[in-house]
Amino acid sequence: MKRAACGFLERLEQGVIVGDGAMGTLLYQRGIPLSFCFECLNLRQPDVVRRIHRDYLAAGAELVETNTFAANRLRLAAAGLEEQTRQINALGARLARQEAGRRFLVAGAVGPLGRAPGETAELSREQRAALFREQMEGLAEGGVDLLLLETFASLEELELAVAEAGGTGLPVVAQMAFFEGGKTREGVTAAEVARRLVGAGASVVGANCGSGPRDVLAVLRTMATQVNIPLSGFANSGFPEYVDGRYIYLATPGYFAARGREMVEAGACLVGGCCGTTPEHIRALAAAVAGFKPSIRRIKPQVAAVAPATVARDTPRQGFLSDWGKRPLITVELDPPRGMDCRKILEGARRLAVAGADAISLAENPLARIRMGNIALAKRIQDEIGIETIIHVTGRDRNLIGLHSELMGAHLLGLRNVLAVTGDPVAVGGESGASNVFDLNSIGLLELVRALNNGHTLVGGELGEPTRFKAGAAFNPNVSDMDAQLRRLGKKIAAGACFVQTQPIYSIPVLDAMLDGMADVDIPVLVGILPLVSERNAEFLHNEVPGIRLPEEVRRRMHGASGEEGVRRGLAISRELVEAGRGRVDGFYLMPPFGKVDMALSLIEAIRV
Repeated sequence: MKRAACGFLERLEQGVIVGDGAMGTLLYQRGIPLSFCFECLNLRQPDVVRRIHRDYLAAGAELVETNTFAANRLRLAAAGLEEQTRQINALGARLARQEAGRRFLVAGAVGPLGRAPGETAELSREQRAALFREQMEGLAEGGVDLLLLETFASLEELELAVAEAGGTGLPVVAQMAFFEGGKTREGVTAAEVARRLVGAGASVVGANCGSGPRDVLAVLRTMATQVNIPLSGFANSGFPEYVDGRYIYLATPGYFAARGREMVEAGACLVGGCCGTTPEHIRALAAAVAGFKPSIRRIKPQVAAVAPATVARDTPRQGFLSDWGKRPLITVELDPPRGMDCRKILEGARRLAVAGADAISLAENPLARIRMGNIALAKRIQDEIGIETIIHVTGRDRNLIGLHSELMGAHLLGLRNVLAVTGDPVAVGGESGASNVFDLNSIGLLELVRALNNGHTLVGGELGEPTRFKAGAAFNPNVSDMDAQLRRLGKKIAAGACFVQTQPIYSIPVLDAMLDGMADVDIPVLVGILPLVSERNAEFLHNEVPGIRLPEEVRRRMHGASGEEGVRRGLAISRELVEAGRGRVDGFYLMPPFGKVDMALSLIEAIRV
């Protein structure tokens, strides 16, 4: 390993190293569908992988990356190959070495642990470190010369990966993906990224993916003024277009190579290609930088950075939460209609406002069934009735772009309260032809809202002015492992949640356990109350609705009940829970079933007494 390490670092001192281009792009061009696990090809079609390495080396690449970008246990599990993680990485290294020999360098490619922001938020730092370590040890076993950590959107995750990579004894190239304005998804500047990655122990720092050659060049020019270690740049070939059923990158190899030469002139020692680049791009790049050495850089004195604006911690005490701690807060959930007639919802909201509800909580296509959009309905309720609304926003129905746009539009309409939820998967509702998106889960959504409140998008774009959302989180106490849910809640609070609405509770011992676990939670927690109306309703909730479990005693009490008797028994159970929480909880989140607003009004009266 030491000979390999010296070889890579010494060759950087001698001149520019040209890396290879995209692996996935060529696999796609050669007939492998995008839905296929590319890393599985190391086992199933190794000749396809070897041929790509061979083509890049023939084009002038001096360094090839292993076909292991997503070969960590978490992502391989989708293909049922998690137990072969180490083998797939070691094999990926050996396939590259078979083509590179000892004349050329082999870089072990390591990408982020998850596909989407927030996907691994519930994993502890130790669990994430173990995932990286397993993959990197497999690459080292296979004989790579260095580790190339690429396309990371989270600086914290990349710092963790760099720290784990240091344990292999191999040199580490650490590359972030930058977006609008030369910032990361979290809004971190290129200058800060460079300094922090050097502090984490990277041998080379740089940028890849995220954007085209022009933007990567701008990032490297900034990094060159901040650190004196080698820089690397692996840009995309511009932006893709969808033409005749295939994704096509239109930037020419000549344009790509010209920007690559400018990267070297800015101080880059290692240059190559990312998405959309092919052997033709690398051939042009190799010719453009032949004989060049990186320019001498002048490091700017480090100036203390001004911390970005953050949302004040007193925001939970504004708006519908302004009486937190003075009296029980009450929010009431109403489901938007399945059709276009919203008169019943508006009338129900009006009666609830008169009765003393603090806010109307509007679900978004609950149980994955199509309903009217809750943002437009929330606007009408606020304008016509004058009560605040809480819009539920799910990660199920929109991609990252759509989530940004919807939230920005909601803020423009004057909506200020958001409940971030992952959302029931489409399989629950069975709407024909629909598919899940899940670019973000609930924690990722909270991070998105926090970014907007800090004046930028989740990919670093500036908004001009910050939003002023109050973000809420859901909590499910109906689980066997309450501690795991409490840890997840802690991550939601760290991500920006300033109030909590729980799933329906039917058991006083569950309520007691939840309150004991939340003793140190310093934001309002509203306890979910969903009255039962019949035995049939109780059994449906218990057996078919995610996140709800009824105690045997409650199911026994609802046995045989229907009609007015079912409503009477259901309200009695709900009132007992209200009494159990009186003086101990911050408030209640009422969910009247089937639009039965009278049941919510009865509970509001009991709470206010």
